Amino acid sequence: MKKILFIPIIFLTLFVSCRKDDIAPDDTLTPAMAKDSLFSIMNEWYYWYNLMPTVNKDDYTDPYQLLEAMRYKTLDRWSFVADYDEFEAQMQGEFVGHGFRIGVDNSGNARIAMIYNRSPLYLEGVRRGWIVKKINEVEIAPILIANDADAYTSLIGPSTADITNTFTFQNPLGEEVKITSTKESFQINSVLLYDTLQLSNEVAGHLVFESFIKPSKDELATAFAFFSTNNVKDLVLDLRYNSGGYIDIAQILASYIAGNSYQGTAFAKLQYNSLHENANYSFSFITTPYPLTLPRLVVITSRSTASASEAVMNGLKPFINVVSIGDTTNGKPTGMNGWNVGNKYWIWPITFKMVNKDDEGDYFDGLFPEKVLSDDITHDFNDREELCLKEAIFYLENGSVSGKRGSEFKRYPQFSDKPKWMDNAFVIEK
Repeated sequence: MKKILFIPIIFLTLFVSCRKDDIAPDDTLTPAMAKDSLFSIMNEWYYWYNLMPTVNKDDYTDPYQLLEAMRYKTLDRWSFVADYDEFEAQMQGEFVGHGFRIGVDNSGNARIAMIYNRSPLYLEGVRRGWIVKKINEVEIAPILIANDADAYTSLIGPSTADITNTFTFQNPLGEEVKITSTKESFQINSVLLYDTLQLSNEVAGHLVFESFIKPSKDELATAFAFFSTNNVKDLVLDLRYNSGGYIDIAQILASYIAGNSYQGTAFAKLQYNSLHENANYSFSFITTPYPLTLPRLVVITSRSTASASEAVMNGLKPFINVVSIGDTTNGKPTGMNGWNVGNKYWIWPITFKMVNKDDEGDYFDGLFPEKVLSDDITHDFNDREELCLKEAIFYLENGSVSGKRGSEFKRYPQFSDKPKWMDNAFVIEK
């Protein structure tokens, strides 16, 4: 399967991408050399190469600063440079931290919004919906409401193993629970939950999917085998915290949903800049072992639903009825190729726009939901009283959203250990 066109390594010399174990880091590589590579890549492959600010690369000390200066900030919120080892670990699903996402409910309480099932706190019994009263005896809700990322990071510490924090929770029974937890390295699960929903006239599948990373392929196979065994006829796909990842994983997910009859038909088309139109490429639907072949799909979305997640929604749109519940999505119809620079840096500029079979794809303002509802972090994902899931079930049973007024809508900030650069769609070689 074609997953990348090519990866230049330093000064645009063309090589096939090598795995970390194949090449040791280039100790002779300097930030200035990496800067030169970035400057050349941006002027040749950046999607908005003709709209970049004019800069003198010698005014910047490293590729991180130079990229920030060169970005076309009107539309580009995503291009980045990453440390090679950190990026490789994250995309393999390796995670260092407490492993949760924290937000604020409509009553002003800090709550666990999401938690990985191999994280230290999950193993202590903590689940989505638990109130977080204090961290290290400091009330956390005012920090979140103020969107004070610096104060939050200072309080909880960096994503480094062996950092210990003490949490004061209130569990669903109203009991105060104090847990001291140490940040650890663990393998994240991108499928947070899969189960069935018994509707009035059929069984529907329910999948909460958090990121398109390498381990997702096996996790999705397990989930869709379960759906096939249970003869599900509909699907609620919860992408509210899925900010993107590898496009070939998005291709697999879309193929499970659409079924095998569309094999070979374009799912997502990649359109490069005018200097490299010959690099344009289509990801087509593929054959999967457990196809659902759905006529419709209900997706739960939020502002964190980005890139590869949006590509799934947009790519399925010409084939099935895609209805979303929740908040408007992030608005990232673009993706990136990666340049491995000396096994020290990954350079990821926006290099293409993604469109569907009908060439639709300029959703920079996001994909708008059929019904706007707040992310109800007072309930766990599988609680049928959770606002978005409840509305999704209503749609499946009635063929339309409810006429009831949605909850009072507030968009509170959320914090997690997950790097911001994960909000992307990546094309990379196996």
